[in-house]
Amino acid sequence: MQRSFRVTRRRFATASLAAGAPALLPGCAPPAGVMPYEEAVRALWRHGAVDRGDAAAVRRELVRCATLAPSSHNTQCWRFGIEPQAITILPDLTRRCPAVDPDDHHLFVSLGCAAENLVQAARAHGLEASARFDGANKLLRLALEPTAAQDSPLFQAIPRRQSTRAEYDGRPLSADELRALERAAAGDGVQLVLLTGKPALEEVLAFVVQGNSAQMNDPAFVDELRAWIRFSAGDAVRLGDGLYSASSGNPSVPAWLGRLMFGFFFTEKGENDKYARQVRSSAGIAVFVGPSDDPAGRIAAGRAYERFALQATALGVRTAHLNQPVEVAALRPAFAGFLGLPGRRPDLVLRFGRGPTLPPSLRRPLQAVLA
Repeated sequence: MQRSFRVTRRRFATASLAAGAPALLPGCAPPAGVMPYEEAVRALWRHGAVDRGDAAAVRRELVRCATLAPSSHNTQCWRFGIEPQAITILPDLTRRCPAVDPDDHHLFVSLGCAAENLVQAARAHGLEASARFDGANKLLRLALEPTAAQDSPLFQAIPRRQSTRAEYDGRPLSADELRALERAAAGDGVQLVLLTGKPALEEVLAFVVQGNSAQMNDPAFVDELRAWIRFSAGDAVRLGDGLYSASSGNPSVPAWLGRLMFGFFFTEKGENDKYARQVRSSAGIAVFVGPSDDPAGRIAAGRAYERFALQATALGVRTAHLNQPVEVAALRPAFAGFLGLPGRRPDLVLRFGRGPTLPPSLRRPLQAVLA
């Protein structure tokens, strides 16, 4: 669901000086009137303290937790409606990514991720959220009923989860850890395929490289990705969406310089080499296959993935997407065949393992996502 470009600080600084521009680092001061990035992170990535007796405040906190879910290019392609006994999640079609996601597959997966965060947060606040997809209106309604509060490890993991687009340490996970991930993802007819053997990871890497090469040679894809990159901390805070450069381990620079240098560093070979290092440093790869190839099935896949990612976070395990084999339509049938699932549509591919924490992405304010 998310992409990144890899640039070393030294290479970026050298190229910046060669272009006659100063090389700026992540600590650059934000524009006047814009909250510092570190302050924005502290304000966002936390559990809110609300009075459970204040129903309106609780519902707003549930929505805030939902917005901490991942979305394609961090577009935050959702809108929320708050009712007395329910919360609805609707797609925000103004934030579509038609180049990488022409059939809105990732958009509805993203709604599922947000829904799962909301379900986990509701339980922690003494509410049971029962989800029902309204196909006619393409919205997800989560009815809220009182229940005993349950402060689960998955809820606690919500403000610590991130898509960590870095190399991992290469160590395998234990059998108990793998079983915990499988249990978390189970339900709603979603099939999880876990691959941990090196030969299988190399085969997936071959699909990733083939898909990445196709995307890198698609000008519409490259333009769309560039439009969602936030090259500076100031822009990341001001806009509250998109892919912040530092979240991929890259320098934070002025937007004009980032756009200027993007084409110089974002190359097919560079990206393919990066994915090879990342896959080979991972403990395994997980593939999610929803029960149906429609919005309801994609929402189910998104919910299962989010439970997996939250459980991984609780175990100290990082995750990151490798969705090229499912984003490039020409590759999907062969990839499904490799998985032993001919005729099915795999929904999500991600790698997992232990690795560093990177600067987190940001989110838009709550009022921007309320319908």
